[in-house]
Amino acid sequence: MDIFEAIAARRSVRKYKKGAQIPKSDIEKLLDAAMHAPSAVNSRPWEFYCSDKEEYKNALMAAHPASKMLETASWAIVVCARPESQPRHNFWQQDCAAAVENILLAARGLGYGTCWCGCYPAQPRTDDVKRAIGCESVPVAIVAVGVPDEDPPAKGYYDPDRAHFI
Repeated sequence: MDIFEAIAARRSVRKYKKGAQIPKSDIEKLLDAAMHAPSAVNSRPWEFYCSDKEEYKNALMAAHPASKMLETASWAIVVCARPESQPRHNFWQQDCAAAVENILLAARGLGYGTCWCGCYPAQPRTDDVKRAIGCESVPVAIVAVGVPDEDPPAKGYYDPDRAHFI
């Protein structure tokens, strides 16, 4: 699948084939894609907490009210930021968002479905997710990854009224 196909085919999937196995090597491919995202002054202000364990997915669902799709997802990837890695810049939110998007597109390219569940800056959600995974960094998003059990329609499209050529 080329990149334009992956972009057009990407969907927010909320129903997955429960029990579907995704090899850790494929999750590592998603993380490799994430770590190729651009970041301010190449500071790479991210870290990733990944689990296919039910106990962690349950803890995340309890911490994040919009992450119920983790019940059937194979993996949860929590993208976290380390703001201290950018002492003179404050672009870690954008940098981590770019990493999330790379995960979504790489997963689609591998045939998996994903759903992006934002954490930061919503409180107490951010702190609740932090406690659920036991990290010191700032949870920016949870990405559910699994084998899709639905095919939602496309919601995105090119709108020429929103493009301004100057």
